[in-house]
Amino acid sequence: MNLKAILWVGSIGFALHGCTTMQSLNPNSFNHYASPQEVINQKGLNSANGKAKEYVYDWGPQKKNMEAESLIPKQNMSSYCQAKNGKFIQLNKSNLNQVKNAWSRKLLATYSSIKQGTGVFQCSQADGQRWMVAIEPVSERKSNDRSETRLVSLYTAIIGPDERRKNYNKQEENVAKKVTSSKAKATTTKSNAKDEAKKEVETKKEAKAKEPENKPAAKPVAETSQQIQMRLYVNARRDLNAGKNQVTACNNAQRAYSYGKLNGANANRAYAESGMLVAKCLTSVPAYSKSYPNANARAKGILQNLATNYNHAGAKNMLNRMK
Repeated sequence: MNLKAILWVGSIGFALHGCTTMQSLNPNSFNHYASPQEVINQKGLNSANGKAKEYVYDWGPQKKNMEAESLIPKQNMSSYCQAKNGKFIQLNKSNLNQVKNAWSRKLLATYSSIKQGTGVFQCSQADGQRWMVAIEPVSERKSNDRSETRLVSLYTAIIGPDERRKNYNKQEENVAKKVTSSKAKATTTKSNAKDEAKKEVETKKEAKAKEPENKPAAKPVAETSQQIQMRLYVNARRDLNAGKNQVTACNNAQRAYSYGKLNGANANRAYAESGMLVAKCLTSVPAYSKSYPNANARAKGILQNLATNYNHAGAKNMLNRMK
């Protein structure tokens, strides 16, 4: 998953944050949820428009004993996993690459609540089912009330193995390299220990010398926001047309639509058509629509946006049929 900071974050009144402070979560209270996606929707872990939601991660020195709200998404997903008698573990820490501001990235990296509460987590349920959830920061800011409180915008999404590999493969490679290096050092004999130490120093020097060249070379490999949006839309359309993996397809359509209108003719098409898919999911895929209160009203809102702002003929026709 490449959760880029294309997720527009609506401003949220700081007064509302008092309503989202954490309470002790009883796993038994999660028994009635049918899926992890339903937990995300019903608990409002993302904002009402399906995009990133702001949480307090630092209350400032005057309220330093208050627990960070940024742990709320993780704690809710962990409690649901426990309700299924599952084991909840962190597979990857967030690399914070969706946070555009370099200073904000450095600041967030110093907070344990961010390290512990973001990244990729996996639940292995007692019934054999497994699912993964990504909780990614997309921005952070200081509150508007003149206090020292700081807020982080988090986007929570259910992801698959392919998406995890695509976006966290570099992190996995680094871990593998460290493990391999540790094993190599452990098998080094005393007789060649000095030689190995010299080689390690030389290797580090070479790595440092090559580092400026390697970093720019990695940039072209990354997908653009337009490519990600198009990929999600194409996958969603394919699966829905085939009548398979419908809930996953609807989630992919929702994520593509959440990217918003990007530059380029293909991007405009991906945005509008993914919105049409979301509307159809909300009105004709019960397994998906049941996770949303007032699914029909939500679908009409999407269709009205497409009909009014993009003169979309399909949206107009679907609206007429819904009257």
